[in-house]
Amino acid sequence: MISLGVNSVLFKNYDFAEAARLIAACGYDGVEISAIQGMCEHLDLSRWEEQKEELQAIVREHGLKFLSMEVASLADERLIPAFQAAAAIGIPVVNVGPGGKSGVEADLDASIANLARLSDIAASHGVALCVKAHVGNAIYNTPTTLAAMERIASPAFGIDMDPSHVHRSGENAEEALPAVIERVKHIHIRDCKGREQGPGPIQLQACGRGDIDLYGYCAAMVRAGYDGPVVLEVIGATPEHAIEQVTAVAAESYGYLNACLKQLGAR
Repeated sequence: MISLGVNSVLFKNYDFAEAARLIAACGYDGVEISAIQGMCEHLDLSRWEEQKEELQAIVREHGLKFLSMEVASLADERLIPAFQAAAAIGIPVVNVGPGGKSGVEADLDASIANLARLSDIAASHGVALCVKAHVGNAIYNTPTTLAAMERIASPAFGIDMDPSHVHRSGENAEEALPAVIERVKHIHIRDCKGREQGPGPIQLQACGRGDIDLYGYCAAMVRAGYDGPVVLEVIGATPEHAIEQVTAVAAESYGYLNACLKQLGAR
């Protein structure tokens, strides 16, 4: 069955214990812990050994599981400790963006070569490295995702299929998913209005609030037999957002996704 989770970046203004408590209260199965330098470091990769037992205890206390970690960075000095931390803490997937610029062939080649190298390092630690197609980056749509899939042989490499980026790149996510599903190991999910460059305010990223056919996307997942994590990733929370506001985004999205997946027989 598909597991539902939340990226803790939504709760960036609160500590991880509070984030986990509220994520569990909304009904989710697990959490993606944010290790995004400069944005949200619930997992501090410079001292993950000190945090390990506390983080594991927090997740156990709230009946959650670690579904993934988001690092975003492609730098070795971030990713190598991320792989070490993931293996030690029990986090199966490390998520990154592809880097580079859209439409620049040399950037696409460099991104794929680097992801292939990093996937081999991830494999040596027994974890998966997943990349998402990202608006404005070298891998940004289905053709560039397929190029990466074709050229990266490591079984530790996977696709993090985020419908909002595919949607904003001009494709319909529910139609794009079947082409890449064989390598999809993780799904980031959120909604958005229109096909503008940014994801919009956090309230409009709640699943069901925007223009993406997320029910159709869930149906495509289920038809393909996907049974990995589906993680709400909402960015843009500020100190002005009260804890009730960010929790409402998580709760509303859980209700939508859980209802869709139950209707489809995947929950």
